[in-house]
Amino acid sequence: MPYAPSPHSEKEIVGYFADHVVPAGETYVAEREGAVVAYLTLSPGWIDHLYVRPEAQSQGIGNALLALAKETNPAGLQLWTFQGNGGARRFYEHHGFHIAEMTDGEENEEKSPDVRYTWP
Repeated sequence: MPYAPSPHSEKEIVGYFADHVVPAGETYVAEREGAVVAYLTLSPGWIDHLYVRPEAQSQGIGNALLALAKETNPAGLQLWTFQGNGGARRFYEHHGFHIAEMTDGEENEEKSPDVRYTWP
């Protein structure tokens, strides 16, 4: 992520996802030819993770995963993203999310300014 430095190695990140992220919520994946190209992890009222590989972007996969998130959480959703992640911010704003809070990043591991979005 060019907008946020990672304080962890790739191996640590994979282990964290396998041990903590996936078991803690509902995880959905999109596959192409047997390879995962996108995933969504939800907990009640929250999008914990939504990621689409760059080569799979702009093909409706993110739209479909976000629609699933809204369908399973009709009362509303929240999420955090980095202020510097312009693509994600445009995506969420296009889909009706609104800025609820912006921080200087002091509280996140990356120490990178972030923004909390809410829907509706």
